[in-house]
Amino acid sequence: MQFDTKIAIVIRSDLQAWQKLNVAAFLAGGIAAAFPHCIGEPYEDGSGTRYHALIGQPILIYGADQAALTRALDRAISRDVKAAVYTEEMFKTTHDAANREVVKAVARTSLNLVGLAFRADRKVIDKVVDGLKFHS
Repeated sequence: MQFDTKIAIVIRSDLQAWQKLNVAAFLAGGIAAAFPHCIGEPYEDGSGTRYHALIGQPILIYGADQAALTRALDRAISRDVKAAVYTEEMFKTTHDAANREVVKAVARTSLNLVGLAFRADRKVIDKVVDGLKFHS
């Protein structure tokens, strides 16, 4: 199935495995919160056990270094695509309000980005992530 939109998550490649997974989970949650209509229907197995709904389209995950993360954010902003962001400082906080505080304390050009997520028209996202490779 071909979707009109694309979801892309870009994660800094030099993070520890637990950090990459944590960042991906938080960023996917940001996309789900911003686009509740992208959530599919709840699941149910053959025994009738019900499960939560998931995002209803594939999420492409890319790896990047700091410069490529900054470039992707700049490309997104120039195309009016709002990003979900995760910065290095957020690893040291313990709750959502503190996360927002550490992001607000830094100008965009100085953000220590470790992850970004975007959802927009397929062609627009292709331009935002141009040159990035899928995370390995």
